[in-house]
Amino acid sequence: MVMEVAMVMKVFLSLCCVGACCLALYLYYTVWVVPQRLLAGFRRQGIGGPRPSFPYGNLADMREAVAAAKSARRGGGGGGSGIVHDYRPAVLPFYEKWRKEHGPVFTYSMGNVVFLHVSRPDVVRDINLCVSLDLGKSSYLKATHEPLFGRGILKSNGEAWAHQRKIIAPEFFLEKVKGMMDLMVDSAQTLLESWEERVDKNGGTVDIKIDDDIRAYSADVISRTCFGSSYIKGKKIFLKLRELQKAVSRPNALAEMTGLRFFPTKKNRKAWELQRQVHQLILEIVKESGEDKNLLRAILHSASSSKVGLGEAENFIVDNCKSIYFAGYESTAVTAAWCLMLLGLHPEWQDRVREEVMELCGGRPVDSQSLQKMKNLTMVIQETLRLYPAGAFVSRMALQELNLGGVHIPKGVNIYIPVSTMHLDPKLWGPDAKQFNPARFSDARPQLHSYLPFGAGARTCLGQGFATAELKILISLIVSKFELKISPHYEHSPTLKLIVEPEFGVNLTLTKVQSACRY
Repeated sequence: MVMEVAMVMKVFLSLCCVGACCLALYLYYTVWVVPQRLLAGFRRQGIGGPRPSFPYGNLADMREAVAAAKSARRGGGGGGSGIVHDYRPAVLPFYEKWRKEHGPVFTYSMGNVVFLHVSRPDVVRDINLCVSLDLGKSSYLKATHEPLFGRGILKSNGEAWAHQRKIIAPEFFLEKVKGMMDLMVDSAQTLLESWEERVDKNGGTVDIKIDDDIRAYSADVISRTCFGSSYIKGKKIFLKLRELQKAVSRPNALAEMTGLRFFPTKKNRKAWELQRQVHQLILEIVKESGEDKNLLRAILHSASSSKVGLGEAENFIVDNCKSIYFAGYESTAVTAAWCLMLLGLHPEWQDRVREEVMELCGGRPVDSQSLQKMKNLTMVIQETLRLYPAGAFVSRMALQELNLGGVHIPKGVNIYIPVSTMHLDPKLWGPDAKQFNPARFSDARPQLHSYLPFGAGARTCLGQGFATAELKILISLIVSKFELKISPHYEHSPTLKLIVEPEFGVNLTLTKVQSACRY
């Protein structure tokens, strides 16, 4: 009997050894052999890149470059002195190094994922013009970001993406956006009144960290216009999404290499719990929704008419609501904060915008016609989006073999376009590319491949008209009510947390303006 047990154990251990060897060989093939073949194919085209290491590719080099940049970083200068708008050396130092060594098109890898970094205008132009479903959203970070976005429109590809876009796009057409403007103005009222009260209590001038107030405004806008609820109802969702954003902002290397997130680490458990809470909160909003024709009703109608199970229908609703909540409020709020910072830094442009608003309002409420005529404000917002685009990259993936700009791109390769590099290229924008100069937008529209604040090509952001209207309304009302200056407490430190945002917030000194537009 003892000998039989020993024999069984011996066979079991042998099978375990064989299984472990097979798994090791599979991982080696997947994580090293396949990526090396792809990289070799690019080298044959004359496209090089940094040498990867097993098993994490160039991830260690990237982390080392970021750590070195942080240690070398100093305060951005209180009160606006010494502010440099080119944040690439601090936020994306590895790209700057590799671009100098390998040119505007190069490869690198993270684990088993191969990337093609593209900042050459002809290749970028071809990517912008490509409308094929064979060019989809990058798969990298899909596992890491799954609790935040699920399979919603921001992360889906192919027919699933096309179906979701067909549902969501009509809700952001120009006529629909015009019908939302009164709600946007109403949402700004709480913010304006709270700032006026604080200014009055402090003798006419007050220092404010504006970020949370701007987020509350943006959250209220997206809640009321798209989901028929108020910020009060959606507040828990936004707070949980903000926590979830922080929880998944750093890549999970193991999850990206295996595609799995089943290990119950402390970070994963926190993300799972936040995901569960957001899921439940969104379904509560769904249950309370009325019959108003808004984006939520369109999503609900699509889910109810699809022949899928209850669980899949709920995931479809929740994932798309999360995507719209995040894209609709976080990036817009951050852009508004950057815009107000720049106006505080450049009083001459602030005065231009204020005079324009006063002239066009004439004591009347802001509306779509007056907003359309605000040329200076439009240029300021465009220049803000050029210097501080919320998305650091346009990320795509070759779902099938593609040829773009004369480059053969194999299936499975992730394509990253660094937006800030395109936006700060002196060959495209002139010698003052790194400076704030809204007048550059006064004469001509930027070239297709040079200006990418809302993405590129077929997957250009659906909500850009909505976001622009929201920004115009908020900035015009704030500038008409307050004179803005950079606070001595402001520290300029852009950081990447899915989007490029002020690490320590934006501090402004506000003084009340006597004559203002009504809201």
